[in-house]
Amino acid sequence: MSLKKIKLENGEELAYRELPGERRGLVLIHGNMTSSKHFDILLEALPEEYHLIAPDMRGFGESSYNNPIDSLAELASDIKELLDRKELDRYSLLGWSTGGGVAMEIAADRVDEVEKLILLESVSTRGYPMYEKDEKGQPIPGKLLKTKEEIASDPVKTQPIKQAQEKGNKEFIKEVWNSLIYNNNKPEEEKYQEYLDDILTQRNLVDIYYSLAHFNVSDEHNGYNEGSGKAKKIEAPTLVFWGENDLVITEDMAKQTAADIGDNAKLEYLEGCGHSPLIDDLEQLTAKIERFLEQ
Repeated sequence: MSLKKIKLENGEELAYRELPGERRGLVLIHGNMTSSKHFDILLEALPEEYHLIAPDMRGFGESSYNNPIDSLAELASDIKELLDRKELDRYSLLGWSTGGGVAMEIAADRVDEVEKLILLESVSTRGYPMYEKDEKGQPIPGKLLKTKEEIASDPVKTQPIKQAQEKGNKEFIKEVWNSLIYNNNKPEEEKYQEYLDDILTQRNLVDIYYSLAHFNVSDEHNGYNEGSGKAKKIEAPTLVFWGENDLVITEDMAKQTAADIGDNAKLEYLEGCGHSPLIDDLEQLTAKIERFLEQ
């Protein structure tokens, strides 16, 4: 599936994949350390009549990164301009991990356009904190890393990944993904190598960690800042997916997200899945997505 590109008003060039079905519009927003490339098997598995759009967010994949970001709202703004240019007036959103936060921003701002919202192993409505580490490399509760400089200097989470991306160390990235993301199943080796090549295209790791930590659309203070309350503005029926073996997003985070959005949100468990249900059980995931969208 070839990539298309558009030039945004802010000077960024946004790449995206598109399958122009005649019926339901679905916009898929990827997570950290990925791009639309990681959606390839899901795009192929969904019904042909769906109009599918999967962008590479700014700083990922084939998209540019001329203007550094401080928030997920900036990434949402890029995608909103893409949707305006595509003249989509009704569509659903699927946000995976970091992309879930971006999808929430769009759903809260575009209540007249977003039909349904799917949050797949999504960052919580209250963000994803970064902690100082003790001498054993374990997070110190209550000790938050708040500035970009502090996050960039983190010796356990940030520095090893950033250095591996800069040096093209795919073996290290693979070890990390085997332990945290593909802890249940793994892609076929050829596909895995394609995904690893894609992970190395990321140019905004520190900015994403910072944006995730400060993301807060709840009504609560998350240790960084007061929430914007935008979660309560989401009117679209929302499905919060959580894989029972997810080592990145906790069950409590998924429950928080559903509770903060309110009565129109439902938490649904994915059996036998971790942080990448696309690899762990594509058939189960696709069936649940279709059922929700067709309701």
